[in-house]
Amino acid sequence: MTFANRHIGPDTDEQTHMLKAIGYASLDALMDAAIPEVIRWHGTLELPAAASEEETIAELRAIAAQNRVTTSMIGLGYYGTHTPAVIRRNVLENPAWYTAYTPYQPEISQGRLEALLNFQTMVTDLTGLTTANASMLDEGTAVAEAMTLAKRGSKVKSQVYVVDADTLPQTLAVLRTRAEPLGIELALVDLDAGDALPDEFFGLHLQYPGASGAVRDHAALIEAAHAKGALVTVAADLLALTLLRAPGEIGADIAAGTTQRFGVPLGFGGPHAGYLAVRAGLERSLPGRLVGVSKDADGAPAYRLALQTREQHIRREKATSNICTAQVLLAVMASMYAVYHGPQGLKAIAKRVHDHALTLAGSLTAGGVEVVHNAFFDTVTAVVPGRAAAVVTAAATSGIDLRLVDADRVSISTDETTTPAHVAAVLAAFGVRETAPAVCGAKPLGRTSEYLTHPVFSSHHSETSMLRYLRKLSDRDYALDRGMIPLGSCTMKLNATTEMEPVTWPEFANIHPYAPASNTAGYERLVSTLEGWLAEITGYDAVSVQPNAGSQGELAGLLAIRGYHRSRGETHRDVCLIPSSAHGTNAASAVMAGMRVVVVACDELGNVDMADLHAKIAKHAESLAAIMVTYPSTHGVYETSIADLCAAVHDAGGQVYVDGANLNALVGFARPGKFGADVSHLNLHKTFCIPHGGGGPGVGPVAVRAHLSEFLPGDPLEPGDHHAVSAAAHGSAGILPISWAYLRMMGPDGLAAATGTAVLTANYVAARLREHYPVLYAGNNGLVAHECILDLRPITKSTGVSVDDVAKRLIDYGFHAPTMSFPVAGTLMVEPTESEDLAELDRFVAAMIAIKGEIDQVAAGVWPAKDNPLSNAPHTASAVTADEWEHAYPRSVAGFPEGVDRTAKYWPPVRRIDGAYGDRNLVCSCPAPEAFED
Repeated sequence: MTFANRHIGPDTDEQTHMLKAIGYASLDALMDAAIPEVIRWHGTLELPAAASEEETIAELRAIAAQNRVTTSMIGLGYYGTHTPAVIRRNVLENPAWYTAYTPYQPEISQGRLEALLNFQTMVTDLTGLTTANASMLDEGTAVAEAMTLAKRGSKVKSQVYVVDADTLPQTLAVLRTRAEPLGIELALVDLDAGDALPDEFFGLHLQYPGASGAVRDHAALIEAAHAKGALVTVAADLLALTLLRAPGEIGADIAAGTTQRFGVPLGFGGPHAGYLAVRAGLERSLPGRLVGVSKDADGAPAYRLALQTREQHIRREKATSNICTAQVLLAVMASMYAVYHGPQGLKAIAKRVHDHALTLAGSLTAGGVEVVHNAFFDTVTAVVPGRAAAVVTAAATSGIDLRLVDADRVSISTDETTTPAHVAAVLAAFGVRETAPAVCGAKPLGRTSEYLTHPVFSSHHSETSMLRYLRKLSDRDYALDRGMIPLGSCTMKLNATTEMEPVTWPEFANIHPYAPASNTAGYERLVSTLEGWLAEITGYDAVSVQPNAGSQGELAGLLAIRGYHRSRGETHRDVCLIPSSAHGTNAASAVMAGMRVVVVACDELGNVDMADLHAKIAKHAESLAAIMVTYPSTHGVYETSIADLCAAVHDAGGQVYVDGANLNALVGFARPGKFGADVSHLNLHKTFCIPHGGGGPGVGPVAVRAHLSEFLPGDPLEPGDHHAVSAAAHGSAGILPISWAYLRMMGPDGLAAATGTAVLTANYVAARLREHYPVLYAGNNGLVAHECILDLRPITKSTGVSVDDVAKRLIDYGFHAPTMSFPVAGTLMVEPTESEDLAELDRFVAAMIAIKGEIDQVAAGVWPAKDNPLSNAPHTASAVTADEWEHAYPRSVAGFPEGVDRTAKYWPPVRRIDGAYGDRNLVCSCPAPEAFED
């Protein structure tokens, strides 16, 4: 059996049955009928023929072998760390964690949400601030978001943002990318040179410790900035904060950074969980996801996403950030690292790291080598006039990579993996043979306050306890290892174990993003091959995998369009047309790219209103920069007017951005780069099998036609005028082997078969459910693309049963709900994907039909409108087994509705959660254990 046969759920007989149900003789006939001929591509992808799982692993082994694993002492925000095996095996390698979806359905996400609340608590405790979000994409984007947060929060009208010259260079590159389109002026200050603050500025960014390793007392500087009305961000190393005074204790308003060194592998730059924390008063401006504590229908504490869960959808072009995702899987790992080690364990690790740095500094000084700073945590910068390169080369011969600062300076960073042997080898590279004690270090800024005092950080230090805690949390969740997650627009298909395996190989996991090129040949081969395959699939000419989320791919694509227009002297082109149905991040990304959003209406069929489009183009022809359109449409339809749309925008001098969110309906049958688009971002965590991980990691490569290729993101450490949207040149490179393996094993025929099957399953579900729930939109021949929208609004109007009621009742039937109220309020968008077999599809269909029967019971008055299985859903085991039962329907209907397998029942851990209560009473750190007492 081929891998494609294992990836694609329905076998040949099942596909024949499904095709018959919708009236087609073959997949090709279905696709010919569904896809408009104007974009239909009848070629074959020029990709390698499918390899077996064993062949693919062997090829990846050969690629990995081209990477050279060394001891990295480069630092710059990336450090060697030991991932506890119990966390690696039971989180990173566990499908219960990595195949889960974003916790928009909190009742079936309590395990993930608790882990993220631990993460938020860890960050607030260590930074000394009051509220942290549930993670950011990396340190660079976290700091960039902090900058715009400061702009919103400061009352100063200045556009100047002051940045510490000792900031990590990759962070500075991302700041420059994000500042320029918004008209923000960055002003670098050299604190060692005594540079004065400008007269007016809205914010100040400080690195703590600095990129050079220097630990400075910033309290007076922060006070001076506050006196001028500015807000202050401190980019702090969390491990250092176990020994150093917290940013909140020296007056910082915002703290940002990364949690990578808390047990998350280097991965050539990612994925890693950034963090962002704020003082009291700024929490409602915090971008990204925020986990809060609310209560369920029984009054028991329960976790949920709070406040900004759907900010981009609600505020669109007025959104302050395009961040709609997080790095959940990596945040869970980092939080569990803190749980496993506890405050004393973390402090012991930090002390050991610092002691190695002290030994280096003292020995170098005793050996006649100048050390630049007297106060540091883990990084020592040494002055060796004219021989810095020779020192770095000498260390490399011992298998140790140091940072070459310039011709005269070398920087050495210690970490959790550093040993006395490493220290001795580094000293030998400097020509120093004896170790000596040091009297410098970070002691003047020593921390005295407590942190991680919640019992969770002192309860699970044994392997047994940790293992059981992780199992307990995963049991509270619903992921793809339990059943289908039929989410429209999100493409939740199973991620094969063979694809996942290489991620934890040392040759991929333990490579520093700024390692010498001689150490990274395997990664460069992997990246270039994958970018080439993606270009072939999409019909574009060039691809960059740097964006580490779909939102960042959007931004990168729009910045490429902006750069193109500017290169032609057309700086006045700044209008971005966006259909009213578009994903909310589109509008937010356009504003971040310095564009003005003009909304184009959709017609009654959900398609772009071509008359309104032509009117908007005519009105804005001189200033038109781009149009952003999702294809197939956000409504799950292959719009027939897409070629005309592209032509009209091009005729007016604009560029066409096709959002690749729905590429799962195109691969092998249509190529955006060939039917008129100029740029797309792709979601590797959707179409190309990188798992969602509970809401991240994602990868959002940007693909462009040749005329835009020079404007793709560049290496943040390379000089030049290019922009960087992530802190590492290849973004979340550590998970790219997943998509590489998927493409290698599927081959051109398998990819096309997957697309056809995805469209087949969606149309099968639509056909089976159409008589029970209206299917809102359809395209050619009454067909949908890879998803369909079920319209519950008439049901709600006539019975009072809401889309929320149906979504929560699906939990009782053992399903994750489809996408709720997007793109149309009061609807469910269903995307079955190609990886669900006929039995699972029929189980879902049966559940939806049974639920319609329950709705009919409410409509007939058999069950009261306010006391029925839908309004009370979901039902927990404790609710169903309570001594008293006063509902109008029996316990068996509540807990074991029609068709549910009693031997495999999933019980939600909490009842329906009161979201409004949680927003009114914002609690975003771990509640005391007493809160859960009955």
